[in-house]
Amino acid sequence: MPDAARPPRHVLILGGTTEARCLAAGLAPEPSLRVTTSLAGRVAAPRLPAGEVRIGGFGGPEGLTRWLREHAVDALIDATHPFADTISCSAAQAAATAHVPLLAVRRPGWVPGPGDTWHQVTSLDEAAAALPALGTRIFLTTGRMGLAHFAHLTDLWFLVRSVDAPEPPYPPRMTTLLDRGPFTLDGERELLRAHRIDVLVTKDSGAAATAAKLTAAREAGVPVVVVQRPPVPEGVPVVAGPEEAANWVRRLFSEATSH
Repeated sequence: MPDAARPPRHVLILGGTTEARCLAAGLAPEPSLRVTTSLAGRVAAPRLPAGEVRIGGFGGPEGLTRWLREHAVDALIDATHPFADTISCSAAQAAATAHVPLLAVRRPGWVPGPGDTWHQVTSLDEAAAALPALGTRIFLTTGRMGLAHFAHLTDLWFLVRSVDAPEPPYPPRMTTLLDRGPFTLDGERELLRAHRIDVLVTKDSGAAATAAKLTAAREAGVPVVVVQRPPVPEGVPVVAGPEEAANWVRRLFSEATSH
């Protein structure tokens, strides 16, 4: 039983991922915890997690530091997308400044298997530079926010899949497919066939919900340009999933109570 005199420990989850929603669902019902999930607000109709929700940016590391202090946050969990490196860096700086324990949740990355033809790059610019030598009909699944990196490729045709409609600049020869995972293997096979795709571009998000495209590409002999994820800020502990993160929170507060 929680100490009736002690206010609930406040956990701030930087979310927007399946892992963040699962973590909030696991922690929010616990009476000793107050769980707030922060969403960036880039998706028009996000799937809301359990517990309290805030939407919008913090204004860099200084703004996040201020929020942590003003809302008496006891633990910060970075469960953002593996490519959301700006907020991850802000979280590391803010947690250190405000002396708040920080944990990062990062699902395992994808690994190429037999039959895969992967071209691994470190940025969207490198991905764009690789495309002209690989094909002419590109399935671009890197999200709507990075399309400007491909806007100069006027000779290539792009099928762009994103949750919300993209805004320019983007490639002039482009068809947009508004959809949200999980995606089925049969659906991905048909997509590649119907649009005569000869190159797939993806970020190494590592999500099972969007991994079917990799299998479909392997079967069709379609090369895949894979943008490698940025590293987690130095010194930040990392776990692979929401269960481990929930155990970290419980252990953290259990140890704090016992001291």
